[in-house]
Amino acid sequence: MPTSDFYERVYAVARQVPFGNVTTYGHIARYLGTGQSARVVGWALNQCPPDVPAHRVVNRFGGLSGALHFGGPFVMEDRLRSEGIHFTEGGLVLLTQHLWDPTVHLDSPKPIHLSNKTDE
Repeated sequence: MPTSDFYERVYAVARQVPFGNVTTYGHIARYLGTGQSARVVGWALNQCPPDVPAHRVVNRFGGLSGALHFGGPFVMEDRLRSEGIHFTEGGLVLLTQHLWDPTVHLDSPKPIHLSNKTDE
């Protein structure tokens, strides 16, 4: 199945999240000008190529909602811990220490518009 331009743009942003940092699905969506599409960002990352550090993208609370994508319940957490990411006792990433916001650190992209059409 071919990926959409939106998916490719999600991957481009995720590839820029620095080692030892995380961003959220919503931050990527807002950066791409599609603030209500955090779930679509998650779907894109669920199908990403191996060179995309999808483990660095968490939910808005710092939760590892994409952990199943990595082949086991602790793989995502282990990868983040190996990069020096700290967690709360409840298992959430400490966003106050590790959040990287693409709207702050990257130049603004050209806005895109999502449609309900699928790629053919």
